[in-house]
Amino acid sequence: MRNVTDRTSNPFGMQPSCDRFVPGYGDANADFHVIGDHPLIHGGEDTGVPFTDEAGKRLQTALVESGLLETVGDEPVVNKTFMSYLHMCVPTSTPTKAEYTDMERFFDAELRAIAAHVLLPVGATATNHVLNNYTSVGWKTDIDMESLHGLELRGSGFLVLPIKDPVEWDDGDHDELVDGLEMLQSTDFRRESDLGRFMPGDEPYLVR
Repeated sequence: MRNVTDRTSNPFGMQPSCDRFVPGYGDANADFHVIGDHPLIHGGEDTGVPFTDEAGKRLQTALVESGLLETVGDEPVVNKTFMSYLHMCVPTSTPTKAEYTDMERFFDAELRAIAAHVLLPVGATATNHVLNNYTSVGWKTDIDMESLHGLELRGSGFLVLPIKDPVEWDDGDHDELVDGLEMLQSTDFRRESDLGRFMPGDEPYLVR
């Protein structure tokens, strides 16, 4: 099943109860979902689009080279990619645990509506949340983003490829991420089966 909306910004009309928020942005039928922490960490409070500060555009550049975006900018042209935050409201400081919990319902609803095949959490907070809530991997120890950066992790449901916070990238992190994403795309990352052969007609029916 595919989504019918062609809206790029906030395609599902999320409306959290805060003065300013940065909604999800991208293709509602995305194969890849880039997940950040909140707008003060990963940009967007000025443009209204996730990952559009200096470090965010560093990430965008790697995504363009990997084929996940078509352009770099304040309103990047996406290619089967969606970007959003765990905490979409623009906070005054680091959100509290209760504030993250309050925003989780918006993030979870959007993640499940997009239903991307691959989750790309950016930074330790997003990676910890994704691994412990959307895979069977789980992660009870401190997240080591140096070792997880660009590494494909398979769990039930979603495939995950964590990304080190671009603020902390060194000279090799760009190439490492691009290599990881290109290798992933050369595989059957969708992991779909066509059940259409069991149904009347010639239309495929793809399920994970």
